[in-house]
Amino acid sequence: MNPLAKTLNEQIAGVNLSVLDMLSNLGRELYMPKGILTQGAEAKEKARKYNATIGIATTDAGPMYLDCMYESLKDFKPSELFPYAPSSGLPDLRKAWKEKMIKDNPLLESRQTSLPIVTNALTHGLSITADMFVDTDDYVVMPDKFWGNYRMTFALRRGAEIVTYSTFTPEGGFNAGGLLEKVRECGKAHNKVIVVLNFPNNPTGYTPTPEEMNAIANGLTEIAESGVKIVAVADDAYFGLFFGDECFKESAFTMLTGRSANLLAVKLDGATKEEFAWGFRVGFITFGATGPGDQSAMFSALETKVAGIIRATISNGPHVSQSAVLKSLRNPDFYAQRAACNEVIKKRCEKVKAVLSSGRYNDEFTAYPFNSGYFMCIRLARVESEKLRLHLLDKYGVGVISTNGTDIRVAFSSVEEKDIEDMFGLIYKGCKDL
Repeated sequence: MNPLAKTLNEQIAGVNLSVLDMLSNLGRELYMPKGILTQGAEAKEKARKYNATIGIATTDAGPMYLDCMYESLKDFKPSELFPYAPSSGLPDLRKAWKEKMIKDNPLLESRQTSLPIVTNALTHGLSITADMFVDTDDYVVMPDKFWGNYRMTFALRRGAEIVTYSTFTPEGGFNAGGLLEKVRECGKAHNKVIVVLNFPNNPTGYTPTPEEMNAIANGLTEIAESGVKIVAVADDAYFGLFFGDECFKESAFTMLTGRSANLLAVKLDGATKEEFAWGFRVGFITFGATGPGDQSAMFSALETKVAGIIRATISNGPHVSQSAVLKSLRNPDFYAQRAACNEVIKKRCEKVKAVLSSGRYNDEFTAYPFNSGYFMCIRLARVESEKLRLHLLDKYGVGVISTNGTDIRVAFSSVEEKDIEDMFGLIYKGCKDL
């Protein structure tokens, strides 16, 4: 049991032992990890200069947003606000999101997929996927640089075993070979494997090249064809934020759909980052075909199961935010506004690359490969990441995220381009202090 969960149980028992006895096994195991949210809360209080912790995009004026999204809040009809939305989401929104998904992923034009089902943002989609496909002692394969909440979703809630591989090769590319090796090992042991593909990756900000993505897709297909059942989960939280020319600019979902009867691709995405609407909590879950024949009956059954889980937990998502997202998708300026916001973050990413390429900080930290998304990671050479994080907060008012003992995650999405060089200078100074 996690020590944080033990502490909470002791607190409850200290007041009323009977209440502790009332908790389920899962209830006893639950805790709030001291991860990004906790560190972000500390940064909100102390990061008076630069707050590079939370995964949103900001300007000096506040949160970044699309005008078409903001304008849509001014002219709702009562029918777009007050009634319950269906458990699977507004039908017009589901259709509009599929159209957008195909526009953003041209390869999907010739592939069968389900109609997207609306979730309460992407984390809810992950939870649904875990509930539907993950049993105790199943293997979930992911890179060693992964979003910490996966532990709660797959391991704590569902009892799965998380199996990791080195994210990068020694040459600095994505380690497709390491991924496939782990999937083969887990497949031999259990014959069913859940694979999480999160690109752009959180925390490193890396998206594979077309060659690397082909290697992933072809390798997983080969393993599936050998008889191993694979659920491939494409966590597309930061989809579209591709800044390097070398990036594969479509979802891994497109490469895995329709490849094998033993390979089910699941796409999780949403308006959170794609429309700069973090607080709206509108996400989607979409299933890919497992072969060339008509798969509409399977899609219908899977969609109904998802709707059942939603009904059993939150009943349905908020109508108002779904209406706002639908209006923005129908706005003729949507793609231009999205591209303009993406360009701001791209310039920040390029500035980080320029600052770190000088090599002046290499005696204290170096960057992992990054080319996309909101984040990048540095590997510390001589100091502990948590000590540095707290020191930067207390002495310099700079907020960053400690992801493990050696790594610091920096959200360049929430730091102005003009401030990036100064911020890394302060991180370097903090290392020297320690």
